[in-house]
Amino acid sequence: MESRENANVRKKILIVDDSEINRSLLSDMLSDEFDILEAENGMEASAILNNQEQEISLMLLDIVMPVMDGFEMLAVMNKNGWIKSIPVVMISAETVPSYVDRAYDLGVLDYISRPFDERTVRRRVISTIMLAAKQKELVHMVTDQIMEKERDNKLMVEILSNIVEFRNGESGLHVRHIRTLTEMLLRSLLQKTDKYPIGKKDIPIICNAAALHDIGKIAIPSEILNKPGRLTNEEFEIMKTHSAEGASLLKATTIRENEPLVELGYQICRWHHERYDGRGYPDGLKGDEIPITAQVVALADVYDALTSERVYKAAYSHQKTMEMILNGECGTFNPLLLECLRDISEQLEHQLNRASSLIDSQEELQETVDQIMERGGLDASERTLRLLEHERTKYQFFAELSQEIQFEYTATPEMLTLSEWGAKFLELPETLLNPREEGFGNKLFAPEDFDLLLERLRGTSPEQPMVEQTYLLHVKDSDRWSKVIARSMWGDGEPPEYVGAIGKIVDIHEDIEKMNRLEVMADHDPLTGLLNHKAAKAQISEILATEREKPYILLFFDLDHFKQANDKYGHQFGDEVLKYMAETLKKSTRSADVPARMGGDEFLVFMEYKADMEAPVKRIFNILCGEFKGFPIRVSMGVSCALECGGDYETLFRMADEAMYAVKQRGRNGYCFYNEDLKTILKSQSEDGESQGAERE
Repeated sequence: MESRENANVRKKILIVDDSEINRSLLSDMLSDEFDILEAENGMEASAILNNQEQEISLMLLDIVMPVMDGFEMLAVMNKNGWIKSIPVVMISAETVPSYVDRAYDLGVLDYISRPFDERTVRRRVISTIMLAAKQKELVHMVTDQIMEKERDNKLMVEILSNIVEFRNGESGLHVRHIRTLTEMLLRSLLQKTDKYPIGKKDIPIICNAAALHDIGKIAIPSEILNKPGRLTNEEFEIMKTHSAEGASLLKATTIRENEPLVELGYQICRWHHERYDGRGYPDGLKGDEIPITAQVVALADVYDALTSERVYKAAYSHQKTMEMILNGECGTFNPLLLECLRDISEQLEHQLNRASSLIDSQEELQETVDQIMERGGLDASERTLRLLEHERTKYQFFAELSQEIQFEYTATPEMLTLSEWGAKFLELPETLLNPREEGFGNKLFAPEDFDLLLERLRGTSPEQPMVEQTYLLHVKDSDRWSKVIARSMWGDGEPPEYVGAIGKIVDIHEDIEKMNRLEVMADHDPLTGLLNHKAAKAQISEILATEREKPYILLFFDLDHFKQANDKYGHQFGDEVLKYMAETLKKSTRSADVPARMGGDEFLVFMEYKADMEAPVKRIFNILCGEFKGFPIRVSMGVSCALECGGDYETLFRMADEAMYAVKQRGRNGYCFYNEDLKTILKSQSEDGESQGAERE
C-alpha cells in the first residue's frame, strides 16, 4: 500500500537558471508530470537543498549564472555529498567540448543544449529520473516560495556597448563598468540607510537603466565627441546637451513611457551630471532634489571616466582616482555615497575586472519559443506569454534606440526580415520574399558581395557561427563603409542543418574617416601641418634605400635669435612665426620634396637636385629670409649630400647638423655645405678641444 502511494506522488524537479523565461519554458514542458521548483543561481539552489523538506528527483542546471555558476554549484554538491543522491542534467547554450567534459567530470548525468526541444527534454528527464530512482532520500524544503526576479538584461548591454563603441571614444566596457559600480554602490547604500525609496529588488532594473546614461551622445557631433584635446567653451556647451537629449529620446520613445526602465532611464539620463552642491547641469538641482539613482550613476560615471583611458587623457590609478573624488576635485557628491565608495574601495578593481560578457541573446530566446509553438506540443502558460511579451517590448525598444539595420535571413524558403527601424531607414518592406532581388541583395549590397556573405554563413558551423565583414554599401544614394555582424542558425537534427542567420549592419564610415585623420595626425606636426621628424626620417630612409644612386640633398636649418620672438612678443606670436615659416617652406618646395619640422624652430628639407646643388639651396635660403610682422627672419642652414652618406639617414643628418654648426660659428645667417674641407676643420677643432681639456685635467 505504501509503495503504491509513493508511486502516485509527483516527483519534483529543481530548475536552476538565471533567466526567468528559460525556467518558465522548462516548467511548461514538464509541469504536467512533475512539480517544479526554481532557483535563479547556484546560491539559491544550495539554500533549497540545505533545507530538507521535499525530495528533489532531478536538477536541471545552467552553467552561466551570477552569484554562483553551474560549475561552482556542482563543486558544492560534490563537497556536501548531494551529487550522489540528486541526478543533475546540464542545460546550456555552451557546447564547447571542455565545458561538456568538465560537467561530466563533476558528476552530471546528461547534457541538453539550448534551444530546448520539448520531446528531447521530456525523454531525457524521464530516463534520468528512472536511472536514479533508487538513490537514497535527501533534502527536503522548508521554503514555500522561491524568489523570482527577471534576469539581467544582457541584450541591452550588448546593443548599448555597440552604440558606444561605434559612436563614442569610450568602449562597451564602460557600460558594463557603470552597471557593476552602480550595483556595488546601491548595495552599500542600502546597508547604511533606508531613507531612499529603493530596495534590493530594484537594484537590477536600476543597473539596467544606468546603462542608458549616455545615450544622448548620439546627438553630439563626432568631431566634438571624439576630440583629442580640450574642448572650447562653445564645444563644451554642446557636449553638455547630451544629458537633456538622452532624456528627450527616452520621453519621446513609442514604447510605454510608464515602464520602470524608461522612467528610471529618464532620471539617470537627465540628471547624472547634476552635483550635490547645485553646480551641475542641466537643471542645477541640489542635494536630494537629484534622484538618488542619478546621484549613484553620477559617482560611478566619474570613477570609471577617471580610471579609463580616453582620447583626451590617460587613465588614473584607482588610488589617485579615489583621492581626486574624495578631495572634491571632480565636483561635490552626496557624503553618504562617498562613504559607500570608501567602503567598496578595496573590492572595486577586482569586481570591475570580473565584469562579465554577454552570453544569451534575444534571437536564441525567440528561436526556442518559436520551435515549441510550431510543434504544437505545448501550450504556453500565461506566465511564459507575459515574460515573452516583456522580452519583445525590450527588444523592440532597444532595436529602435540603437538605430542599427537588424535582419533575420531564412535559407529555405529564402526570405529576409528587417527590424522595424531598419525597414523604415532603407525604405524597404519588413519582409523580403526575394532578398537577392528586392533592393537588399542587389542594391544595398553589390550582388557579388551579398552572395559571398551568404556563402560564408553557409560555411560556418554550430561551434563557430560568427561572421564579420566590412562592405561598401549603397545607402540612400551614397556609398558608406559598413560592418556586417551575423550569426548562422542551425537546426537540432543530427547532423545539424543550416537554417539561416541573424545579424546587423553597423555604419563605420565615420570611424574609418576618423582613423585616417588620426593616422595623418600621428605623422604630422600639429602646429605647422608639416611632417614630424619621425615620419620624415621613415620617408627619407625609404628613399635612400631604394634610390641610393640619385642626387639628393638634406637642408637642415633653424631660425636665428628666435627666442627674441617669444620673449618680446609672446609665445603665441612665436607660434605664428613658425606657421609662417612652414607655409613659406611648403610654397618653395616641390610635391616630391620632403619638408618637415624637427621641433622647436628647427626644420629640414630633403630634395633631389640636378647638376648644381647650390642653386636650390640658395633659392630656398633667400625665400626664407625676410620679415614677418616687423620681426626679422634669418636662418642658419647646413646642407649634406646623400651620395656621401652611404644610404644612411643618421649619417646624412649628422653631416647637415655639423654644417649648420659651422654657420653658427661664423656668425649665423648663412648656409654651408658639408665637404672634405669642412670635415678637416671640424676634426681640427675637435682635437684642439680635446687638447685643452687634457691641459685642464
